[in-house]
Amino acid sequence: MFGSTLAIPLVLAKPMCYDQNPLATSEIISTIFFVSGLCTLLQTIFGNRLPIVQGGTFSFLTPTIAILSLPKWQCPSSSAPTMAPTDANVSTNLPTTVFTDAWKPRMREIQGAIMVAAMFQILIGFTGLVGFLLRFVGPLTIAPTITLVGLALFQASADFSVKAWGRGYTIFRKNSKKNLFFFPLYIDILLGIVFSWIISAIITAAGGFTDDPKNPQYLARTDARIYVLEEAKWFRFPYPGQWGTPTISVASVFGMLAGVLASMIESVGDYYACARLSGAPPPPRHAINRGIGMEGIGCLLAGAWGSGNGTTSYSENIGAIGITKVGSRRVVQYGAVIMIFLSILGKFGALFATIPNPIVGGVFMVMFGMITAVGISNLQFVDLNSSRNLFILGFSVVFGMALPYWLSKPENKGIINTGEPEVDQIITVLLRTNMLIGGITGLILDNTIPGSLEERGMTVWRHDTEADQEDLNVYDLPFGLRKLSTYKCAKYIPFLPYYPEESNGAGTVELKNVVPTEPESDKNNAV
Repeated sequence: MFGSTLAIPLVLAKPMCYDQNPLATSEIISTIFFVSGLCTLLQTIFGNRLPIVQGGTFSFLTPTIAILSLPKWQCPSSSAPTMAPTDANVSTNLPTTVFTDAWKPRMREIQGAIMVAAMFQILIGFTGLVGFLLRFVGPLTIAPTITLVGLALFQASADFSVKAWGRGYTIFRKNSKKNLFFFPLYIDILLGIVFSWIISAIITAAGGFTDDPKNPQYLARTDARIYVLEEAKWFRFPYPGQWGTPTISVASVFGMLAGVLASMIESVGDYYACARLSGAPPPPRHAINRGIGMEGIGCLLAGAWGSGNGTTSYSENIGAIGITKVGSRRVVQYGAVIMIFLSILGKFGALFATIPNPIVGGVFMVMFGMITAVGISNLQFVDLNSSRNLFILGFSVVFGMALPYWLSKPENKGIINTGEPEVDQIITVLLRTNMLIGGITGLILDNTIPGSLEERGMTVWRHDTEADQEDLNVYDLPFGLRKLSTYKCAKYIPFLPYYPEESNGAGTVELKNVVPTEPESDKNNAV
């Protein structure tokens, strides 16, 4: 999760206007690590109780960038120097006050949108509506949605790597080696970052990069932002509202709902994968509902703290369970505590704010490429010999890229004109969110064009939640809260298991785990 979590504040730097303020970058990096640790603890203790790591999600980046592309959020121009201070008066060489503070209103706008959208996710999770929504969603909806998350962010990779393409690709060239020394780099993005960082430091010391701050290649130097290490505090505790009071606009909330929906769908698949790899039984419905609801609470906390993002389950760490064979809930909880501890160290975030831009570009290419590939991998359940499926997939992806691009062209500025500025903003944000357009297009076409369940990949996609229910106690609530499941009302609470008391004939009361069943007509549509 380290590379993914680190990448999110760096992607947001330019659209949120703190790309020339590395101190702000370091504080946001610390904040997102703090929130990730906190949400991981909540999920593993009170949520679905699987050994699953929570962290920032790329699903929120696309709507965030769409929101910040509105004319009122354009970054102000600034000629502030980006080089390290050379005299004792540090403040005169740092970016000007107007530029330094320009990112905070944008952050507060994103905070408010995430917090309101999180309330929707909490409602969906704790009311048990997840199953109803997902019965219409299949691989041909998921594939274009997740794929467009990665494809829509390719520009950020190019913008960072263009400073020095050679250093940006170091992470790939070394990771492709098949000998024993470089094999760990193939599976660990963090070691790739460190290796590339060392290469850049050697080139910087040897004079291979220019020392002219006006030259784009200057940001490939390892000392270009070194002064942020001196400016950052040793200890800084992130807190809610640290950037000010969040603001709310209808357009931003509607745009962020697209990220919430994509995140929920992806997380449900992660729950089943995590349970399978950790040796737990398939999660029952109450655990899924509670997990999604807890992720909504996590997004609410992330918005309050101001990480610039929400929270979701990390597929990367589920894969790590398969590699390490360690599926312990305690290990993940200890990792969450480490994340919280590191976030309090101000120098920790400052260190990673000094990463040379080409290395960041290399990280982006790996992460966004993996996201795109994960989206495509969902097609393994679909009959790709079917012209129906090929049409839905191709049209959804291309239309999801084409419509937002068309709206972003200068000659089409203001083309959405309903007479109500607020409505215009809502429509503009929604139509400029690639994954929303592609996902809705795939959803509509997949559910309206005739096709069998097997052809659509739905028979394999849907999971059997009734297999082996004898070990479902691993999903019970902790700290004596299991008593709540013995009351009759628990049968009607979607996020609680139900254990009716039954007599065994000897006067002893036993608790029996009752798994909610579906009507016979709904079993074919079960998630």
